[in-house]
Amino acid sequence: MAVKPWPYPRWIAHRGAGRLAPENTLPAFRLGAEHGYRMFECDAKLSSDGVVFLMHDATLERTTSGRGVGGAQPWQALSQLDAGAWHSRRWAGEPLPTLAALARWCLANGHLLNIEIKPTPGTEHETGAAVAREAAQLWADASVPPLLSSFKPEALAAARSAAPQLPRALLLDSLREGWLEEALRLDCVAIVCNHALWDAATVARARQAGLRQLSYTVNDDWAAQRLIALETDGIITDRVDLFSPAG
Repeated sequence: MAVKPWPYPRWIAHRGAGRLAPENTLPAFRLGAEHGYRMFECDAKLSSDGVVFLMHDATLERTTSGRGVGGAQPWQALSQLDAGAWHSRRWAGEPLPTLAALARWCLANGHLLNIEIKPTPGTEHETGAAVAREAAQLWADASVPPLLSSFKPEALAAARSAAPQLPRALLLDSLREGWLEEALRLDCVAIVCNHALWDAATVARARQAGLRQLSYTVNDDWAAQRLIALETDGIITDRVDLFSPAG
């Protein structure tokens, strides 16, 4: 099967600027851009009252001043949390951003985005649909849409139903039986998996099926060079200070 044109760069900054700034906050994306990156990965989930916001974990404790399940709280409460002090004093007081806020910044600066749909457990369908609908509206006039990805097939199926025009990618932490067929059933354009899972055979299988190959989270030069030698399409990294996106 012929591989469709791919509008995204190889290098993608993980959660904005990897570990150099508080993940999934606007300063992290700005810092990643200062290092030359023009595509970013973020995690999107749903508040209890339907606002799409950025956060990786199901619970608030690791990256905010809050407690409990993030998706169980309304946006008004979430918007008051400190999402920067856990990282360092420099970022104290930074709020959780909405997807809409990140979209405005990306669109104003010509940056591209990989939105990982990260549902609170039990809300896979609802979150996939909400993220896709909002992304479709926010990027309605953009020449390059965001790439939606998820470890949850139910979320990707809901995203496809809500906004079939947006490209999707299946995230994998193992090459479980039927992984390729599952991606094709979901009409995905790419596979995003743990970088160690790619070898010449799996790259060939994905490529022959018309799927692009992306990897997370690549923080060592040897791993990046291996993926480049395999001619994979995307490398998601924390090390925006180590890898030049022009390389």
